[in-house]
Amino acid sequence: MTPWLTVVGIAEDGFKGLGKNARHALLNAARIIGGQRQLDLLPACVRGQRQLWPSPFTLEPVLTRRGEPVCVLASGDPMFFGVGASLARHVPCEEMLTLPAPSSCSLAAARMGWPLQEVVTLSVVARPIAALGAQLFSGVRLLVLSNDGRTPTAVAALLRERGFGPSRLTVLEHLGGEAERRIDGIASDWADPVIADLNLIAIDCLAAPSTPRLSRLAGLPDSAFKHDGQITKRDVRAITLARLAPTPGELLWDVGAGSGSIGIEWMRAHPSCRALAIEADAGRQQLIEHNRDALGVPGLQLIRGHAPQALQDLERPDAIFIGGGVTREGVLDACWAALKPGGRLIANAVTLQSEMTLMAWREQHGGELTRIHIAQAQPLGDFDTWRQALPITLLDTTKPLDA
Repeated sequence: MTPWLTVVGIAEDGFKGLGKNARHALLNAARIIGGQRQLDLLPACVRGQRQLWPSPFTLEPVLTRRGEPVCVLASGDPMFFGVGASLARHVPCEEMLTLPAPSSCSLAAARMGWPLQEVVTLSVVARPIAALGAQLFSGVRLLVLSNDGRTPTAVAALLRERGFGPSRLTVLEHLGGEAERRIDGIASDWADPVIADLNLIAIDCLAAPSTPRLSRLAGLPDSAFKHDGQITKRDVRAITLARLAPTPGELLWDVGAGSGSIGIEWMRAHPSCRALAIEADAGRQQLIEHNRDALGVPGLQLIRGHAPQALQDLERPDAIFIGGGVTREGVLDACWAALKPGGRLIANAVTLQSEMTLMAWREQHGGELTRIHIAQAQPLGDFDTWRQALPITLLDTTKPLDA
């Protein structure tokens, strides 16, 4: 099949920087769709009709011309946080030819002397910068696509807030073009210079000595979360997440989320993990919203309401954790019905009533019951003794593939 759609990536050096195939595609195109900045890089010899993307943005101008010869002009590598990736979700690969230019991250890695395979790349273009929080570890190098000229100042503020003020920032403007410029500084004393909207931020992360260590592994300190006491404690949380076993791309329902700690740590396990936090209490909803941003997973979706009513019409999950409301009528049944075949359901119980509910459930659906006892050494007069936390009963069950 001959592709009807050609996606050409163009860098700041414009038409002259394109390869032969890309120049040929543009010179022979009857219609070229792109943003104003990219279209302005084309010389007069490119005579195809130029069409701007609509505002608000939509792919309809391309998709409605399916089968007609269409050329899309994009920035840099169209498949790297670009329109090519969006089009690929709707157009089969055999119908689309992509001709990339070097991405801004490739150019930035070359300028910085950083091996690209050792760098974390991410975008805050029309995305919350709070997502950077999950990537902050001493020694990590980040390349961040900026939303606009104000982004570097906002990123520097976030680094200071998260205890990474000593990190070195380099802002690279107009990479690959005649107006290319480099601005270096430290997050703790970033001077808020005037910066072009087209920029990329290189961050060499360095934590202050007093900054808490927040691993991606399950079991963050309880102090990492704001909570009202309704939180799955650190050791139990680590055991629970080990049973939930998050893998890339999976969706979790955190039912009766409390402070949202399970859903947040699920999403921190991998950038593509997703979670829905179902919580009815207004105060705890605010805690979830704070915690998800503070711990770098602003994409955690908050569902306001009680289960099972709040579960209707939600996307089917790969795993479910029930931390509260086990004894509410219909909660376990609704969760089990929604769970994908092969999915995991983990429920924790503290009270005798909730424990009895889990035991009855196990009789019908199977699974494993585990009793968790945690004790901590605490002072007793001039000595120390073990203080036993409330025991937790954990139900771990997997839905049959043929269910």
